[in-house]
Amino acid sequence: MKLQNKVSIITGAGNGIGLATARKFSREGAVVILCDVDREKLLAATTEISRLGGRAAAYVVDVSSRAQIDEMVRAVIRDHGHIDSLINNAGITRDARLLKMTEAQFDAVINVNLKGVFNCTQAVVDAMIARGSGAIVNASSVVGLYGNFGQTNYAAAKFGVIGMTKSWARELGPKGIRVNSVCPGFIATDILDSMPEKVLEQMTTATWMKRLGRPEEIASLYAFLASDEASYINGAAIEASGGISL
Repeated sequence: MKLQNKVSIITGAGNGIGLATARKFSREGAVVILCDVDREKLLAATTEISRLGGRAAAYVVDVSSRAQIDEMVRAVIRDHGHIDSLINNAGITRDARLLKMTEAQFDAVINVNLKGVFNCTQAVVDAMIARGSGAIVNASSVVGLYGNFGQTNYAAAKFGVIGMTKSWARELGPKGIRVNSVCPGFIATDILDSMPEKVLEQMTTATWMKRLGRPEEIASLYAFLASDEASYINGAAIEASGGISL
């Protein structure tokens, strides 16, 4: 198992890609630290993983709150001694065209999708530096590569995540810590529930594989990047989109 006994923090772990990641990491032998704002979903996920023989702990955490993150990180280090990987997966959408986007919509997405990544990474990095090892995986998006209609806030955040990834890869690589980002395309998760059927059909036909991605496919990429198998990958922004940009 490629993540045997690794202590891995996963944000946004209550559903979608985050939950698939928690399941995948657990199957690969990791101790999974599930973080989300939804207490009920967290408890259900933790119960499921534990029932299947995995090791999991749940923390109700809003990644835009540095105090909550710091408290969670202190508890993880107290209980497990170290942190091997951080999967900055938490994200939200508040879509609107530029002319109609409110300041509240813009700020909410920036605070979770961009500042949340900064908050979580800064909170764990001292512990990783002390051990001389660690892997950080940040969730960007194809929207962070190419932009998207009606997603000024989301695109800005996801472009920013790639920029932080590449900056941190330079700063932390010499200290034994790898930092990479993943740029998923359109993945079949709850985040698409609010989209009209016609838009979903357009998303599906836009890829050369003629389907939406599955959360498990992104989780497998996260697991690879968090593992020693990716020991020479640093500063990458890996597109996992079914070829939508071709």
